[in-house]
Amino acid sequence: MVNDQTRYSRLANITKLINTRLELRDVLEYVTTAISEEIVQCNAVGIFLPHGDGTFRGYVGKPEIINGSTLHTQVIDPKIDGLAREVIETKRTIYIPDTSKDNRPDLVPIQAFQIKSILALPISFEQELYGLVFLFDYGIAMNLTESEIQSVEAYVNMAAVAIRNANYVTQQEKLISEKQLLLDVTRDLSMCSSMQECLQTCFFYLGKVLDNYNVAVHLLNPIADQSIKHANLNQDRTNEGWIETCNKIKNAQCYDTLMQNVIQTKEAIFIPNVFTDKRLNHDVCLTYAIKGLFMIPLVSMDEVLGVILVVNMEGKDLIYTRSQIQLAQSIVEATTSTLSGLLYMNQLETMIEERTKELTIANEKNLSVIESITDGFIALSKEWRLTYLNKNLFLSHKKTSKDVLGKNIWEAFPRFVDTILYKEFHKVMLERIPVHFEFHFAYTDRWYEIVSYPYDEGICGLIKDITEKKKYEKEIKRLSGLELIGQMAAGISHEIRNPMTTVRGFLQLLNEEVEFVEYKHYLNVMIEELDRANSIITEFLSMSNTRTSDLQKLDLNAIIHDIVPLIKVDAFNQNKKIKIDTNDIPELLLNRNEIRQLLINLYRNGLEAMSEGKELTIRTYKEDDCVILAVQDEGEGIKPEVLEKLGTPFFTTKETGTGLGLGVSYAIAARHHAKIEIQTGQEGTTFFVKFNL
Repeated sequence: MVNDQTRYSRLANITKLINTRLELRDVLEYVTTAISEEIVQCNAVGIFLPHGDGTFRGYVGKPEIINGSTLHTQVIDPKIDGLAREVIETKRTIYIPDTSKDNRPDLVPIQAFQIKSILALPISFEQELYGLVFLFDYGIAMNLTESEIQSVEAYVNMAAVAIRNANYVTQQEKLISEKQLLLDVTRDLSMCSSMQECLQTCFFYLGKVLDNYNVAVHLLNPIADQSIKHANLNQDRTNEGWIETCNKIKNAQCYDTLMQNVIQTKEAIFIPNVFTDKRLNHDVCLTYAIKGLFMIPLVSMDEVLGVILVVNMEGKDLIYTRSQIQLAQSIVEATTSTLSGLLYMNQLETMIEERTKELTIANEKNLSVIESITDGFIALSKEWRLTYLNKNLFLSHKKTSKDVLGKNIWEAFPRFVDTILYKEFHKVMLERIPVHFEFHFAYTDRWYEIVSYPYDEGICGLIKDITEKKKYEKEIKRLSGLELIGQMAAGISHEIRNPMTTVRGFLQLLNEEVEFVEYKHYLNVMIEELDRANSIITEFLSMSNTRTSDLQKLDLNAIIHDIVPLIKVDAFNQNKKIKIDTNDIPELLLNRNEIRQLLINLYRNGLEAMSEGKELTIRTYKEDDCVILAVQDEGEGIKPEVLEKLGTPFFTTKETGTGLGLGVSYAIAARHHAKIEIQTGQEGTTFFVKFNL
């Protein structure tokens, strides 16, 4: 047996392997090798991981082949193997020195591999079982000591940590992937201008998640049903063929009972094998080769708009994980929201077309419908006079509907002349076609989505405030840019730093040998510039959103008070004042060093923005479900053109700045699942860092 020093060295190596996040198989192979070398009497080690059917399958081990059988073909069934069952139930190590005197192990492998003694261990961590480990010698007894068993247990514990870490990484990657997919769904649905496009988008993502493109829809609303021509998607056969199959199945009333059940309960139904459910017409299912069925209702405001069907027409059962089902339902919910809005728009457009010729008779009804719209609504005559505004339309300059009704819109709002609003409204008026566009009103810094239609001899328009949506899209774009920059930085920094280190070393060597003072000065300047470039690379690397932070439960106020002396010294040197106002807040998951860096970046920016005698305030407080860190200066505020570019790498207004400080701050906030918001004006600027609880 190897000595304790070697054993501890191997344990340290395993720990290092786990922390370097190698592939799980590499770590477990190292564990099996270490075990077989640690227990010199043992020549067979096998790690078995759980399978979906309740059995455990061989994953890695030594040797790969025993008695003509490979490790990967080995299956341990706890229902048959009493030893495995007891290890699973107790999560404790079991050593059987003589298998002939113990009836717990499965006799088949005992006889096949001539196992005289066996050691079985659970791979568990915090009461969660990740797998099993079996040790034995082919044809001879192992005669293990308690010390040897404990050594093996130490390595197996490392294997448990490795598997837990691998599972956690896999879950995190899957969660990120699902969130990104839902963001993609939301983005694509927001760009749909028709219910046809909306449903096609839904079907594409459902097919992607469920790996099944046999998708169809049954809409209950007659207007919606008339608007959909081919709301089906299938990649295995022509679209027309799939539509024809859907119509035949519908006419055969294969699943009418289930459809009514879904509509009444407003809940999805998942049937892996249709022949196990008596509510279905099995003859029709057999005729059209229907094997499985997944039905999801389209529910908007407690009303069922229709039902989406995913049909399995293959030979095997329809098997989806709980995660797949939940993700599919989330896609349908997002689709329902968009579909409901488009359906409402279709209904409104139809109503306007039918009623504009009878405006006098149906005026009261039309007004009630228009007033119920949550967005702004406007109507203009052919002379550009405002004939109607609903209560939800925002008017600038503190005007009311009474102030502008009956007046020319371009005279009442001269700021709109020579804008896209002016151009598009004229297009509708002259060409008599609907338009859909976005408009930025610089006076209030608000964004609006406008849909305008011709009616009678004038035009009307729906005006929706999308300012928050724009901010969200901008933030997503900025974070994506930071992630790309961080990935690029991580890739090139090593190649840049190596030659820089070499050059700096030779410069230092020359500096020691050169006798002339003037040359020494030049060499010192060159070394300082290389050091400055290296610090810029370090800051650049800090912007990577792909980095992970070691987060711990910490007191944000304590971190602030730790660096208060540094803040006060900086303020005193600049003849400026500091005010610290920390309130009672809960502990947060934080990285102390990164939060210190974030705070230093923000307070130094604040000090530099103020003239002498001004005061910088640092506050913490709780608001709703957030803890907020606010850094407020009394400077002159940030100009709009500068505010737009804040956080962009290498953008700076300082003569000696690198333009990386705020970018680093945004990256640190993102790694803490926080966001940075800015309020600025002539009286100063406040940076708000909002940490979610």
